[in-house]
Amino acid sequence: MPTKQVRKAAQQFEQSLNQLPEIHYVLRLYVTGTTPQSMRAVTNVKKFCEEYLKGRYELEVIDLYQQPQLAQGEQIIAAPTLIKKLPLPLRRIIGDMSKTERVLVGLDLQKRI
Repeated sequence: MPTKQVRKAAQQFEQSLNQLPEIHYVLRLYVTGTTPQSMRAVTNVKKFCEEYLKGRYELEVIDLYQQPQLAQGEQIIAAPTLIKKLPLPLRRIIGDMSKTERVLVGLDLQKRI
């Protein structure tokens, strides 16, 4: 295939990618008060969202000490827990979210190696 055709095909592909609707993420982070691990999780998730999902996410932080009934409704057995509600499938990630690759895989932003 001549170089000119390859460039044109690449440009058309990039244009079609730009026309796709952006995927919006709905995330809930369940923490237990202001413990060091909870604060680390909040900081890490906010940083991660701004870096990888800027402008296309909703993040709700829920303190299970203030709203313990929500733990039962979502079947939370450990905290911090990050739940990806949308896009489907629903995913749960437990821990302080310090392992970026694990979070990327959990949110389906990177394939497992």
